[in-house]
Amino acid sequence: MSSTAILLAMFGGLTLFMLTGLPIAFVLGGLSLLFTVTLWNADAVVILVLQIFDTMRSEALLGIPLYILMAAILQRSGVIEELYRAMELWFGRVRGGLAIGTVVICVVMAAMTGVVGAAVTAMGVLALPEMLRRGYDPRLATGTICASGTLGILIPPSVLTIVYAVTAQVSIGQMLIAGIVPGLLLAALYVGYIAAVSVLRPDMVPAGTGERVALSAKLASLRSLALPFLLIVMILGSIFFGVATPTEAAAVGVAGAMLSAALRRRLTVEALSRAATETLKASAMILWITIGAKAYVAIFTGLGGADTLMGFIRGLDVHPYLILAVMMAVLIFLGTVLDEIGIILLTVPVFLPIVRFLGFDEVWFGVLFALTIQMGYISPPFGYTLFYIKGPLPPHLGMDVVYRGIMPFFALQVAGLLICAAFPGLVTWLPKLMVGG
Repeated sequence: MSSTAILLAMFGGLTLFMLTGLPIAFVLGGLSLLFTVTLWNADAVVILVLQIFDTMRSEALLGIPLYILMAAILQRSGVIEELYRAMELWFGRVRGGLAIGTVVICVVMAAMTGVVGAAVTAMGVLALPEMLRRGYDPRLATGTICASGTLGILIPPSVLTIVYAVTAQVSIGQMLIAGIVPGLLLAALYVGYIAAVSVLRPDMVPAGTGERVALSAKLASLRSLALPFLLIVMILGSIFFGVATPTEAAAVGVAGAMLSAALRRRLTVEALSRAATETLKASAMILWITIGAKAYVAIFTGLGGADTLMGFIRGLDVHPYLILAVMMAVLIFLGTVLDEIGIILLTVPVFLPIVRFLGFDEVWFGVLFALTIQMGYISPPFGYTLFYIKGPLPPHLGMDVVYRGIMPFFALQVAGLLICAAFPGLVTWLPKLMVGG
């Protein structure tokens, strides 16, 4: 069978079985074994074993369960509720203040946990009912929460960024730091949009109706920011200044999360048990997908699929940015139907040789990659955040409200992607500064 036929067979088989709803880890592993035996050689099964063994020996993957554990403990520490109460005191009387404050809290939560589900679920429970009670348009309220909750994909510590860095074999520290500016850029775009809507469409955003609060009470509420800020500085600062590796910084983050919970008297055996169980489930899912994807990519490369694709790219007489745009479009589409870990593990080994051939920076491409995954998270009808928000959504609001509310923020994410693509320096200057230091 020709390399082109093998390429089509592997992608076609993957697409067909994914549409059946089977777990992606088993689809990847099963197809890897099937194609190895039927299209290559039964003796080549040893390659699958070696790939699995090599993946499970990766010390860089240790950071994933640690960051997930940190997020699970922080969810139970009460720090999120305290942040929301402080936000209400400071922004409650400003037109659009609750929506803007929600964006700010999501930025802080992203820098503490790096887990999208935590931010969307927490804000859905805390912020959504309050915004609806005060008269915010449901589309703006749900769109703000869904879009802001995905900032954890970019702003470190991000589990997805670690998976990308390990797969692409680039510096985890540089990848984590590279997401800071694009993440803050998106947050600024969200805040700007909310502010513009507050002026141009006052019917969608009520005037501030919060009670007048003394300045002393507002200043006192800032105490709730002290420990989260310290935790963020400990994690990002240690990575940026080279004091600790990302994995070591994750261990520091777990210690900080436990301290936060202990100070609020929420560090109980039951809370730790539930956090550990969540961590075990999430880590096992990620590692099983990693095993299957590594095996699949190894067979794909061994059978000549990667060489065929590279030969096709070399034969194209088009601008490199057009090829980049096609890759981004493919990633956005995959983000609507496929697990984000699976997207990274399947496409990065295929796309990265093309990126190197075109002369693009691998860290910069990684941030663009993360932006497309973030867009997939809010893309109707299967974006993950849309399902996260469905739980706390009031019964009288349908998912059509969420779909319509998310579209302006999707457009803002497209704008953020174009800005980062047009100005690579926005992404690369902090990692270069870190290396220089």
